[in-house]
Amino acid sequence: MKLGFVSAILPELALDEVLGFAAASGYSAVEVMCWPRGKAERRYAGVTHIDTATLTVDETARISGLVKKHGVAISGLGYYPNPLAADEKEAGVCIDHIKKTITAAKLLGVNRMNTFIGRDHTKSVDDNWKVFDERWPGIIKHAESEGVLVGIENCPMFFSKDEWPGGKNLATTPAIWGEMFRRVPSRNFGLNYDPSHMVWQMMDYLAPLREFKDKLFHIHLKDVRVDRHRLDAAGIMAHPLEFHTPKLPGLGEVDWGRFFSVLTETGFNGAACVEVEDRAYEGSLELRKGSLIQARRFLENFVFPN
Repeated sequence: MKLGFVSAILPELALDEVLGFAAASGYSAVEVMCWPRGKAERRYAGVTHIDTATLTVDETARISGLVKKHGVAISGLGYYPNPLAADEKEAGVCIDHIKKTITAAKLLGVNRMNTFIGRDHTKSVDDNWKVFDERWPGIIKHAESEGVLVGIENCPMFFSKDEWPGGKNLATTPAIWGEMFRRVPSRNFGLNYDPSHMVWQMMDYLAPLREFKDKLFHIHLKDVRVDRHRLDAAGIMAHPLEFHTPKLPGLGEVDWGRFFSVLTETGFNGAACVEVEDRAYEGSLELRKGSLIQARRFLENFVFPN
């Protein structure tokens, strides 16, 4: 298993610097962010360590050289927009860039691309399936033609008022994942699984490892602390950030010993990447680097790095 981190937490560093820091800190992989260049629409978005819209043969060779130079693999190319947005123009831009990033993953020999399903947050789950059926088969067909695995992260994406009430990512529960994979039955369509999102939804975060073991393409390592006193005051109908806080691995409620015990038994041997969204470490670049070092030191108790 490769232990890595998500590059979104180091937006001011160039790719060469990100990979160099990873190597120096004991990581063997990085999930590289590939947002279109421009203004970020939310926190942790808009980071472009590889511009997949303009990727050339020369740039591909340069990036491959950096990977070899530092001895750090690219675990996947990440881009997390809303391809089921109600605004068709917005959705079209998202889908176009997802496809470009899939193609870039092939060119770079990464063969992994991670993203969101998306969702019209004003409609029910059932009412989103029609648009899913119109948009996602074509995306996965493109991935199949390129030989790239697409991993869907299970983040509900309803943390801010503009994402309420349904959230902007459909792929939040095992029941929905099963329906996704029934509607698009492809070996190239799977999960980028993050256990922390199950915790604050009050769900079992170990069961999906067993049920969807053949769909685990990539893993995000993020912890979460549920503050019961705040939950008791606000209730589960509140905005989720009113009662939970994203944390570094080891500082929340995930039992990482049990998590990796089950994960390794599934036969998973891909990349597991730390995703830092812990505000306590966001005050400076040095703190954010320190958060990754701290997370690696904790996780090496459970992961034998490849």
